[in-house]
Amino acid sequence: MGHYYYILLLLASVAIPLIRSFEHRIHFRGKWPALFSGIFVMMLVFIPWDVIFTENGIWSFNHRYVMGLYIFGLPLEEWLFFIVIPYCIVFTYEVFRYFLPNLHFPKTALVLSIILGLTFLLLALFNTHRIYTFVVMNLVAALTLAQPFLNTHKTWLSHFYLTYAVILIPFLLINGALTGMFTPQPVVSYNDLHNLGVRIFTIPVEDSVYLLGVMFIVQMIYEGRKEEVGSRQ
Repeated sequence: MGHYYYILLLLASVAIPLIRSFEHRIHFRGKWPALFSGIFVMMLVFIPWDVIFTENGIWSFNHRYVMGLYIFGLPLEEWLFFIVIPYCIVFTYEVFRYFLPNLHFPKTALVLSIILGLTFLLLALFNTHRIYTFVVMNLVAALTLAQPFLNTHKTWLSHFYLTYAVILIPFLLINGALTGMFTPQPVVSYNDLHNLGVRIFTIPVEDSVYLLGVMFIVQMIYEGRKEEVGSRQ
């Protein structure tokens, strides 16, 4: 049973969003082309990063909790993580868009982007010797500070930040399950020499910023592809 721990965790996470994707009101199934375009671009960034960090011992995977199928040194489950988690997140985003269509706080979203971006940038500058902290803070600082110039606060950024705030709760549970909150040993172990050493339960605080980076790349491509498909109709 232990070898199926990671894959079962992913299946449990995606089950309800996948089943509800065919629901006629949100009709998430019809948005799959835009979604998987975003996931593909995001994976072009995060999979090489994951491979390099794994090879250099910045984090590692426990063979006890994976099926044993590896691609470029990463368990198959890790590849699926980058599909399943964004799928669940964008589904949640579309649910909020449908049920809270009038939720719109562009000025707050704009200010929040600037504050977050500058905070991440400062954390990167003061932690150049911690490779995970330095890389993730720089990347997400760039993505966050780009939003005011892209004017996303006028369109989708309000619902995006709401989704991020809400999704942090299940994220803590899922990532906690991967970092040893519920098991004798973690599925994913981190070398604390390369991060701040600050944990939310068993989760390095950098992971919450990492999640935001994943979300931004997927969402930016997703929104662009939705507009492109809409303009053709």
